[in-house]
Amino acid sequence: MTTISVWLGAFITLCCFSFLYKDNPFYRFAEHLFVGVSAGYLFTTIEFHQALKPNLLSKVMPATFAVGKDAFNTPEFYLLIPAFMGILIFFRLSSQYSWVSRYSFAFVMGVSTGLAIVYTTQTSLIPQIKKAIVPLFVNGDWLGTFSNWVMVIGSIACLFFFFFSTEHRGPVYGTVSRVGIWFLMISFGAAFGSTVMGRISLLIGRFQFLLGEWLHLL
Repeated sequence: MTTISVWLGAFITLCCFSFLYKDNPFYRFAEHLFVGVSAGYLFTTIEFHQALKPNLLSKVMPATFAVGKDAFNTPEFYLLIPAFMGILIFFRLSSQYSWVSRYSFAFVMGVSTGLAIVYTTQTSLIPQIKKAIVPLFVNGDWLGTFSNWVMVIGSIACLFFFFFSTEHRGPVYGTVSRVGIWFLMISFGAAFGSTVMGRISLLIGRFQFLLGEWLHLL
């Protein structure tokens, strides 16, 4: 069984690498296989066993789907309301009754937007503001002082760059916004470099698999 899985993995890996030459049936086969397996795994393992079953079925019909002491819980029939709204989304597949799904989408988008604003404010915006409020001079620590100055100057410069009510010209707006561009480019470059290194590590892992477990050359 291990030998078969290794050969299948090597074959699919080579199918993916064949796209380096040009688009071909082998690459399309690997692409469709990946999408199909991912969709099946997402629906069966994640959507059903980790979302639908524990959050809806085991609470609406605990005697059938719940396990252990939870099987004797009182059914929570109010959960049928969000279940019904979820079913309305499937009307999107109908060209005649697709308008029915708009009610569910409107509710989901409204609630999600409200929750996202509160969550983002509490977890990202406020903590970032707190971290940007630092002392400019740290006694006995010149490296900490330099770091705090970079933090404050970078934060102010980036805010100037995103201030579009005034044209970015002149010694104040033009210079400070240009410094903000430098900080943004450095941050974007670091993020892009991290992404590239992650992809390269995946590529190295595939080569190690082909040369090691498959061809036994390593």
